[in-house]
Amino acid sequence: MHEPGDARAALRRARAETRSQIAALSRDLDGVIDASLDSNADDEHDPEGATIAFERAQVTALLADARRRLAELDAALDRLDAGTYGTCERCGSPIPAERLAVRPSARTCVGCAR
Repeated sequence: MHEPGDARAALRRARAETRSQIAALSRDLDGVIDASLDSNADDEHDPEGATIAFERAQVTALLADARRRLAELDAALDRLDAGTYGTCERCGSPIPAERLAVRPSARTCVGCAR
């Protein structure tokens, strides 16, 4: 992924996937909230599995993670535009292409990520 065009394409693909995930999770969260409004169940004492509150918390956490990932991908695109993409923010060394292939929004090399 040494070529800026390859990096940009990978970042755009990851960004599109993340935006789709955010849309799906937002719909899921709306569904959980709607279900809780329509329900008179005492889900706190429901022996049949997860409570509505747990489901809401879980979907909310997944949505927050996806939004963070989108922000990281946007920042990576900004670094690409600035010419600093693929350079470790801590030590200034190149970030290996293998790391960028796995985590295109990586800001640090493997050594500095530890």
